[in-house]
Amino acid sequence: MKIAWIGLGAMGSKMAPRLLAAGHTVVAFDVRAEAMDEFVKLGGQRAASAAEAARGADVVWLMVVSGDQARSVVFDHGVADAIKAPAMVVAACTQPPAQAQQLAKDLAARGIGFLDAPVSGGTKGAAAGSLSIMVGGDPQLTARIRPLLDAMAGRVFQVGDQPGMGSTAKMVNQLLCGVHIAAAAEAMHVAERAGIPLAVMHEIVSVSAGNSWMWGDRGPRMMQANPEVTSAVDIFVKDLGIVLSQGERMKAGLPLAAAARQMFLAASGLGHGAADDSQVIRAYRALNGAHAANDS
Repeated sequence: MKIAWIGLGAMGSKMAPRLLAAGHTVVAFDVRAEAMDEFVKLGGQRAASAAEAARGADVVWLMVVSGDQARSVVFDHGVADAIKAPAMVVAACTQPPAQAQQLAKDLAARGIGFLDAPVSGGTKGAAAGSLSIMVGGDPQLTARIRPLLDAMAGRVFQVGDQPGMGSTAKMVNQLLCGVHIAAAAEAMHVAERAGIPLAVMHEIVSVSAGNSWMWGDRGPRMMQANPEVTSAVDIFVKDLGIVLSQGERMKAGLPLAAAARQMFLAASGLGHGAADDSQVIRAYRALNGAHAANDS
């Protein structure tokens, strides 16, 4: 199967090599030349544009940041004109359900299939091929690309037969992720302010009832001054914004999601938007006039 892969960022650069290892032909495009160079070293092929990557592809996989980027790649950068049925497009970005639905509708008008298939599991899961993929769309299309999904995921969930359902499931997941990271940062800051050694506090919670996946994964990074960026603060400004917008559409009050987004927004406003999302802890420090334990 020939795959056009658009987007070799933190997640895409780990996912696309899984397809190479499974024996698929992958032609990739990314705006960053260094990302393309690394992919070629692994055996992938380079395209000069998204449209060039899409020509002759069976599947166009969009591993971009947002629904706006996905739509722009498809319609402003020539992908829709470069592919023909039975080729299909898979959007793995986090986007509002309505955007996924509209993209599916506009591609269907051209006879092109579409799956709404966001992922979860972070860069570690991407590298290990253990992601969770939440699929919304025609189950027959899911079956067609099952070998690709199985190469990248530990679990594949067919959430519903309509595009937008995968994005809805991802939205619920991101609500929890954002709240858990913010709560972990709040707890870590309390320990920091009280003078408890953070490594000790992290170990205590890790074997106690207050533990969470985000505490285990993000907690150690909260102890670092400038950790490697695996997901940026501004990603959760965006994703929790999607959650709250959808909540408004549903007339559902989401106070925890709103409070968490305020902390990510504050961290971004302080100039930390491009920092690792664990650095939302900096907003708590600023709120309370504190410094990191390793700064004092």
